Amino acid sequence: MLIRVAQADDFDAVADVLARSYPALLAADYPAEVMAQVVPRIARPRPELLASGRYFLAVLNDQIVGAGGYSLNAPAGRDAPVGAATPGLAHIRHVASDPAHLRRGIGRAVMAAIFTAAQSEGSTRFECLSTLTAVPFYAALGFEETERVTVPIGPLGFAAVRMLRPD
Repeated sequence: MLIRVAQADDFDAVADVLARSYPALLAADYPAEVMAQVVPRIARPRPELLASGRYFLAVLNDQIVGAGGYSLNAPAGRDAPVGAATPGLAHIRHVASDPAHLRRGIGRAVMAAIFTAAQSEGSTRFECLSTLTAVPFYAALGFEETERVTVPIGPLGFAAVRMLRPD
């Protein structure tokens, strides 16, 4: 498996991974009506993130099987103004693994690339807004649950867990 930095032209391949991952992996933890309104919105890659040099892809046999990245700026929807950065804090963004390749270390390898790159930019703490499904994954990487939140995506909202990996 190869971990590489994403490029803007990886958009379609990343969209495919997200479209395979989220419906398959989240269905056990979210009602069908929430999935129907949320998945089409969260399964779209963020072009600015793909082009940032802070988004990584796991490639196996020339196929993208995992993805994830970080930003130094707070993602939209946080209490801080959009774009605000907190020194030393990186925000984990849009992490997913192809459901056909689970339990093979793909997500962990993507996260290792994220940690290394963000630390090289001075980040010592990491925050993520985890799906209910991914809480055990992030906990295994040293993240701690800080609060349960409802993300305003559509009229029903989307239950998530804010998690922090301290220094």
